[in-house]
Amino acid sequence: MSQTLTKTDTEDERLAHRSLFSKLVSRPELGSVIGAVAVFVFFSAITDSFLSSMDTVLYAASTIGIMAVPVALLMIGGEFDLSAGVLVTASALVSSMFSYQLTANVWVGVLISLLVTLAIGFFNGYMLVRTGLPSFIITLGTFLMLQGANVGVTKAVNGTVSTKSISDMEGFESAKAVFSSTLSIGSWDLRVTILWWIVLVAVATWILLRTRAGNWIFAVGGAGPAARAVGVPVHRTKIGLYLGVALGAWISGQHLLFSFGVIQSAEGRGLELHYIAAAVIGGCLLTGGYGSAIGAAIGALIFGMTKQGIVYAQWDADWFWFFLGAMLLLATLLNAWVRKRAEAAK
Repeated sequence: MSQTLTKTDTEDERLAHRSLFSKLVSRPELGSVIGAVAVFVFFSAITDSFLSSMDTVLYAASTIGIMAVPVALLMIGGEFDLSAGVLVTASALVSSMFSYQLTANVWVGVLISLLVTLAIGFFNGYMLVRTGLPSFIITLGTFLMLQGANVGVTKAVNGTVSTKSISDMEGFESAKAVFSSTLSIGSWDLRVTILWWIVLVAVATWILLRTRAGNWIFAVGGAGPAARAVGVPVHRTKIGLYLGVALGAWISGQHLLFSFGVIQSAEGRGLELHYIAAAVIGGCLLTGGYGSAIGAAIGALIFGMTKQGIVYAQWDADWFWFFLGAMLLLATLLNAWVRKRAEAAK
């Protein structure tokens, strides 16, 4: 049976002209950009010190953003990591205790910490793909184990819930320069975590948009079984995403350690919710397959602006949680609207 093809039928839809509006609403970070502008204008209007303290705002955003970026990639891949917060603390504890107990250069502890942290990330990913259990259950178990081990091992080794100071050990100053130094630019004092944050956003964006691995991440998050059917290495991709979260946790943990020289073993609880919230505010869907690293970075910026803006406005700090919850709900609703408009515009 013959079939006549019209010109419209034979045109490649990828070559069709798209309006500027269509391009904008198709971007997952659109909602977070609107939210960031609104938060910036709001706190700039109600407090004079907000604009003059943007270096502090950026620092607060970077401490969340370093983890929000790999967590966002993991969520785009359709998974969660509830152990991310305590993994940051575990990374710092391993680095500190190995350095102190071995009386070695602190860089020895830093490298051992990297290996241990990556091993925990690999464990999460491997357990996920081998058991088929939801990532919520796998990483909840890891969260509980790490939470107990962080406190239990620290008390067993040091006799207290905090580590011994390593600030006078060999290599501390050079490690501090890498993970916790301050760069003076004009009247601003910018922490090195901001540079780490920018680098991670750039690398993650390049991976998502310019590499085959980025296509795999979107594929396994959007339709895992279909992706596997066309040859996408689903297991390898998901393990790689958990290794990315572990790398972010290692960077954040070393910053925490070399900022103070000591670590409280109970730190990190609840921070995983901050990372997930920043990613969702930045446009990531809980169902996977949609989002961006840039959106997660903007979500972290909103987080930092809100946190510091409330302080500068001299409000009760408890209002921060109210604003965080409100932003999370509004961002989810706005992201859903943007997604529908983007699909309708195709």
